[in-house]
Amino acid sequence: MEQVLLNPGKLARTAVDVASDKKASDVVLLDLQGLSSIADYFVICSGSNERQIQAIADALEEELEKQGASLLHQEGDATSGWVLLDFGAVIVHIFGPREREYYRLERLWSEAKTVVYLQ
Repeated sequence: MEQVLLNPGKLARTAVDVASDKKASDVVLLDLQGLSSIADYFVICSGSNERQIQAIADALEEELEKQGASLLHQEGDATSGWVLLDFGAVIVHIFGPREREYYRLERLWSEAKTVVYLQ
């Protein structure tokens, strides 16, 4: 089978669309190119409760794999209030409201360019 090279920017935007379709709030796409060796893009979003956080994570994994991406690693789960999905060049963070406020990833990566912000 021929390997398809995925465009990380397109993959990140797909992640934003999927999170938005699942009613995630405060969806942010940060461009980390040139700032980090761990990823090119972070997608950060919030779910209002455990069920929604899990639904967002499941939908992201399903849709991004349809696009040809592989989930390399997952950290956390909905009960912890923070799920991290690592698709290589794109890392998705799904937070509960309290965890989002506590970790403040947007502040930590304040030098990154905000590509998309959906409230």
